[in-house]
Amino acid sequence: MAAQSRKRSRPAPKRRPGGNPQKAHRPAPRATPATARDWIGAARLRTLPLAITPVLVGTGAATLVDDQLHWVIALACLAVAFALQIGVNYANDYSDGIRGTDDVRVGPGRLTGGKKAKPRTVLIVALAFFALAAVIGLALVIRTGQWWLIAVGAASIVAAWFYTGGKRPYGYNALGEVFVFVFFGLVATLGTTWLQVQSLPQEAWFGAVAAGLLACAVLLANNLRDIDQDRLAGKRTLSVLIGRRATQVLFTLFVLAPFAIAAFLALVYPIAWLTLIALLGGLSAILIVWTYRAPRELIVALQVTSFTSVAYGAVLFWAFAA
Repeated sequence: MAAQSRKRSRPAPKRRPGGNPQKAHRPAPRATPATARDWIGAARLRTLPLAITPVLVGTGAATLVDDQLHWVIALACLAVAFALQIGVNYANDYSDGIRGTDDVRVGPGRLTGGKKAKPRTVLIVALAFFALAAVIGLALVIRTGQWWLIAVGAASIVAAWFYTGGKRPYGYNALGEVFVFVFFGLVATLGTTWLQVQSLPQEAWFGAVAAGLLACAVLLANNLRDIDQDRLAGKRTLSVLIGRRATQVLFTLFVLAPFAIAAFLALVYPIAWLTLIALLGGLSAILIVWTYRAPRELIVALQVTSFTSVAYGAVLFWAFAA
């Protein structure tokens, strides 16, 4: 009986964990502090051409009203566009990081999501760029006397923050493309023209629509790349809402429509036909979007579309200013 009692009280053997036991006991790797390269990468410089395009188009349209090139104002507008673009990129890094959206990245790593920098530090850098945009914008207002543009500038900064920030960011509710079209297309282009000549010729409106559509195409390529990750994270981008195939169709339309606008403008400004050279880049991006096998391939489509945009803007500037 004693032997049976001892046999019954014997503890069951522990089950060995499956897989490689060395990996099972290996501690999670610690995130390394962000380097200067990480900070530059978080600024997402590949998106900066989108800030150049509306300034080129808007300045070219301004020359149709006044032959004199207001280059100081144009460069200040470019500085504002750069500061806002970088500011919104850092703000997205912060907001997506603290929400956990960037816990699994397909594209380049992030500062907040990758635990490479404190969220507060990333937030301070984002706010610093917004403040820089505000200061330069205020200088432009003082220089031109267009005081009502302070409200437009404030709206731009607020919209940049609530893209992914706040309790109900509109970038999480399929409205990101609307923001990009309005502020990186219409506001940036028309604002550049107005600050220089206090007039808005119809060419500025055509160019603003084209710049906005190309900027939306870049955002679509980005969201198509992250569609699976965003769906799991509960981020309802337009791509998540309409699906992969509809996103590919919409991307194609967003890339081609600006060149239809350029063809129409070429009837009066023949140099605009040279935008067909930039179309080669756009067609390459469309091909990648339709044939990609791995999400990382869409990073190339994003870059190509960005440079297609700035080439398009440069040709329109030449067509208007010639």
